[in-house]
Amino acid sequence: MHPAVRTRTMAPRPAVTAEPQPRTRRVRSLIDADAIRVLHRAARVLMDDLAELTDRLLAVVQDQEPAYRAAVESDPVGVWQEMHRSLRHSVASLLDPRGARDGARRCSWRIGATRAEQGLPLDAVLHAFRLGGSLVWQGLVEETSRRAPEDVRLLVHVAADVWHFVDEHCTIVTDAYRQVERQLAWRRENNVRLLAAALLDGTSRIADLPETARALDMPENGRFLVVAVAEGGRAGTRGAAVVRGAARVHWHTGVEVDYGIVLLGEGGEGGEGGEGGEGVRGGDGGFPEPAGGPGARIGVGGAVDGLASVGEARRLADTALRMCPPDGGTVRLTEHLPAALVVSSPELGGTLADRVLGPLDRMEPADREVLLDTVATWLACDGSAQRAGERLYCHRNTVLNRLRRFEHLTGRSLARPTDLVEISLALTARRLLAR
Repeated sequence: MHPAVRTRTMAPRPAVTAEPQPRTRRVRSLIDADAIRVLHRAARVLMDDLAELTDRLLAVVQDQEPAYRAAVESDPVGVWQEMHRSLRHSVASLLDPRGARDGARRCSWRIGATRAEQGLPLDAVLHAFRLGGSLVWQGLVEETSRRAPEDVRLLVHVAADVWHFVDEHCTIVTDAYRQVERQLAWRRENNVRLLAAALLDGTSRIADLPETARALDMPENGRFLVVAVAEGGRAGTRGAAVVRGAARVHWHTGVEVDYGIVLLGEGGEGGEGGEGGEGVRGGDGGFPEPAGGPGARIGVGGAVDGLASVGEARRLADTALRMCPPDGGTVRLTEHLPAALVVSSPELGGTLADRVLGPLDRMEPADREVLLDTVATWLACDGSAQRAGERLYCHRNTVLNRLRRFEHLTGRSLARPTDLVEISLALTARRLLAR
């Protein structure tokens, strides 16, 4: 901190010459010495009347800074003591700049830090501090005018130093305020992150739900779904999703997957019709739009009731995400429930695939893939050999021949409903679990 009054050292005395040297430096030093004497005389009076000066400052701040009124009303003694300490350090710095410097700095730092913790606006704190500086200067002038009016002109020589002190301590207050503000913001963000992580993990305690709801700005008893977003096989920033038709979304950034906790709007499952939590909209086909570039993989889970069930919603979103193609895409769980059953129980899915499709393992790999691709295409075409042939660029009779060969090798009938269900699930398990 620069001292309120800078000490000016005398220039070295010049060597004696034939011509007399100008006396301007000596006159200037005499003026400075007189100014310091006047300053110290007035400052000692202010120090003696510090309680009265504090009362005046408190009244001025209450009158001119509305943001301080609530602080004064809630803790009048504390605010008065804070102002008293600040004024004492300020006046002491006029009397002993070097000796009072560190204490004054610590006092200003504490004021900035304390007011940041209390949430008082920084502009209000700085305004109050400058009002204190103005009051000290006014007190110096008033006391000098009362005691020796002719000496008021000497205070001009120390005015810059006094106001430099005020500016410097405003900077200290600002630095302390912003440092604490950053710390508080980090704590709030970290607390929100921890609460959201516990919610998604399903480890939140019932007693913590009200705090979690406040932190996420969401109701405890709403309808929610979770969107899981990842980016597979490509470089770049992991994608996010644009969620339309949702009342609110809180994004939680994970190591490999980002999760959006979606509060669905009024009107059922998401405010845009449909079922199973279709409040997530965007892009072609009503899915969230990947906003992180090509390769973004998005899984949309089903809707659940209440924040306490968000952990289950996250597991549903993870299941949908596991069904996403490796090169990117969006999968909504409610539109792929059979596949979700397979992914949710990979051991059983693998067993089913081995049981139904195992006999094909004795074939040449290329021939086996042709048969499996033909059956999968025929199923996708709702059992139409004509449309399957068009997709596979072959005649419908070729499709029918391949289907009969598949039935012969596996011992399953595509006309029998139970066999058809097993074949469909086995193909799904083979496609999803082989990744």
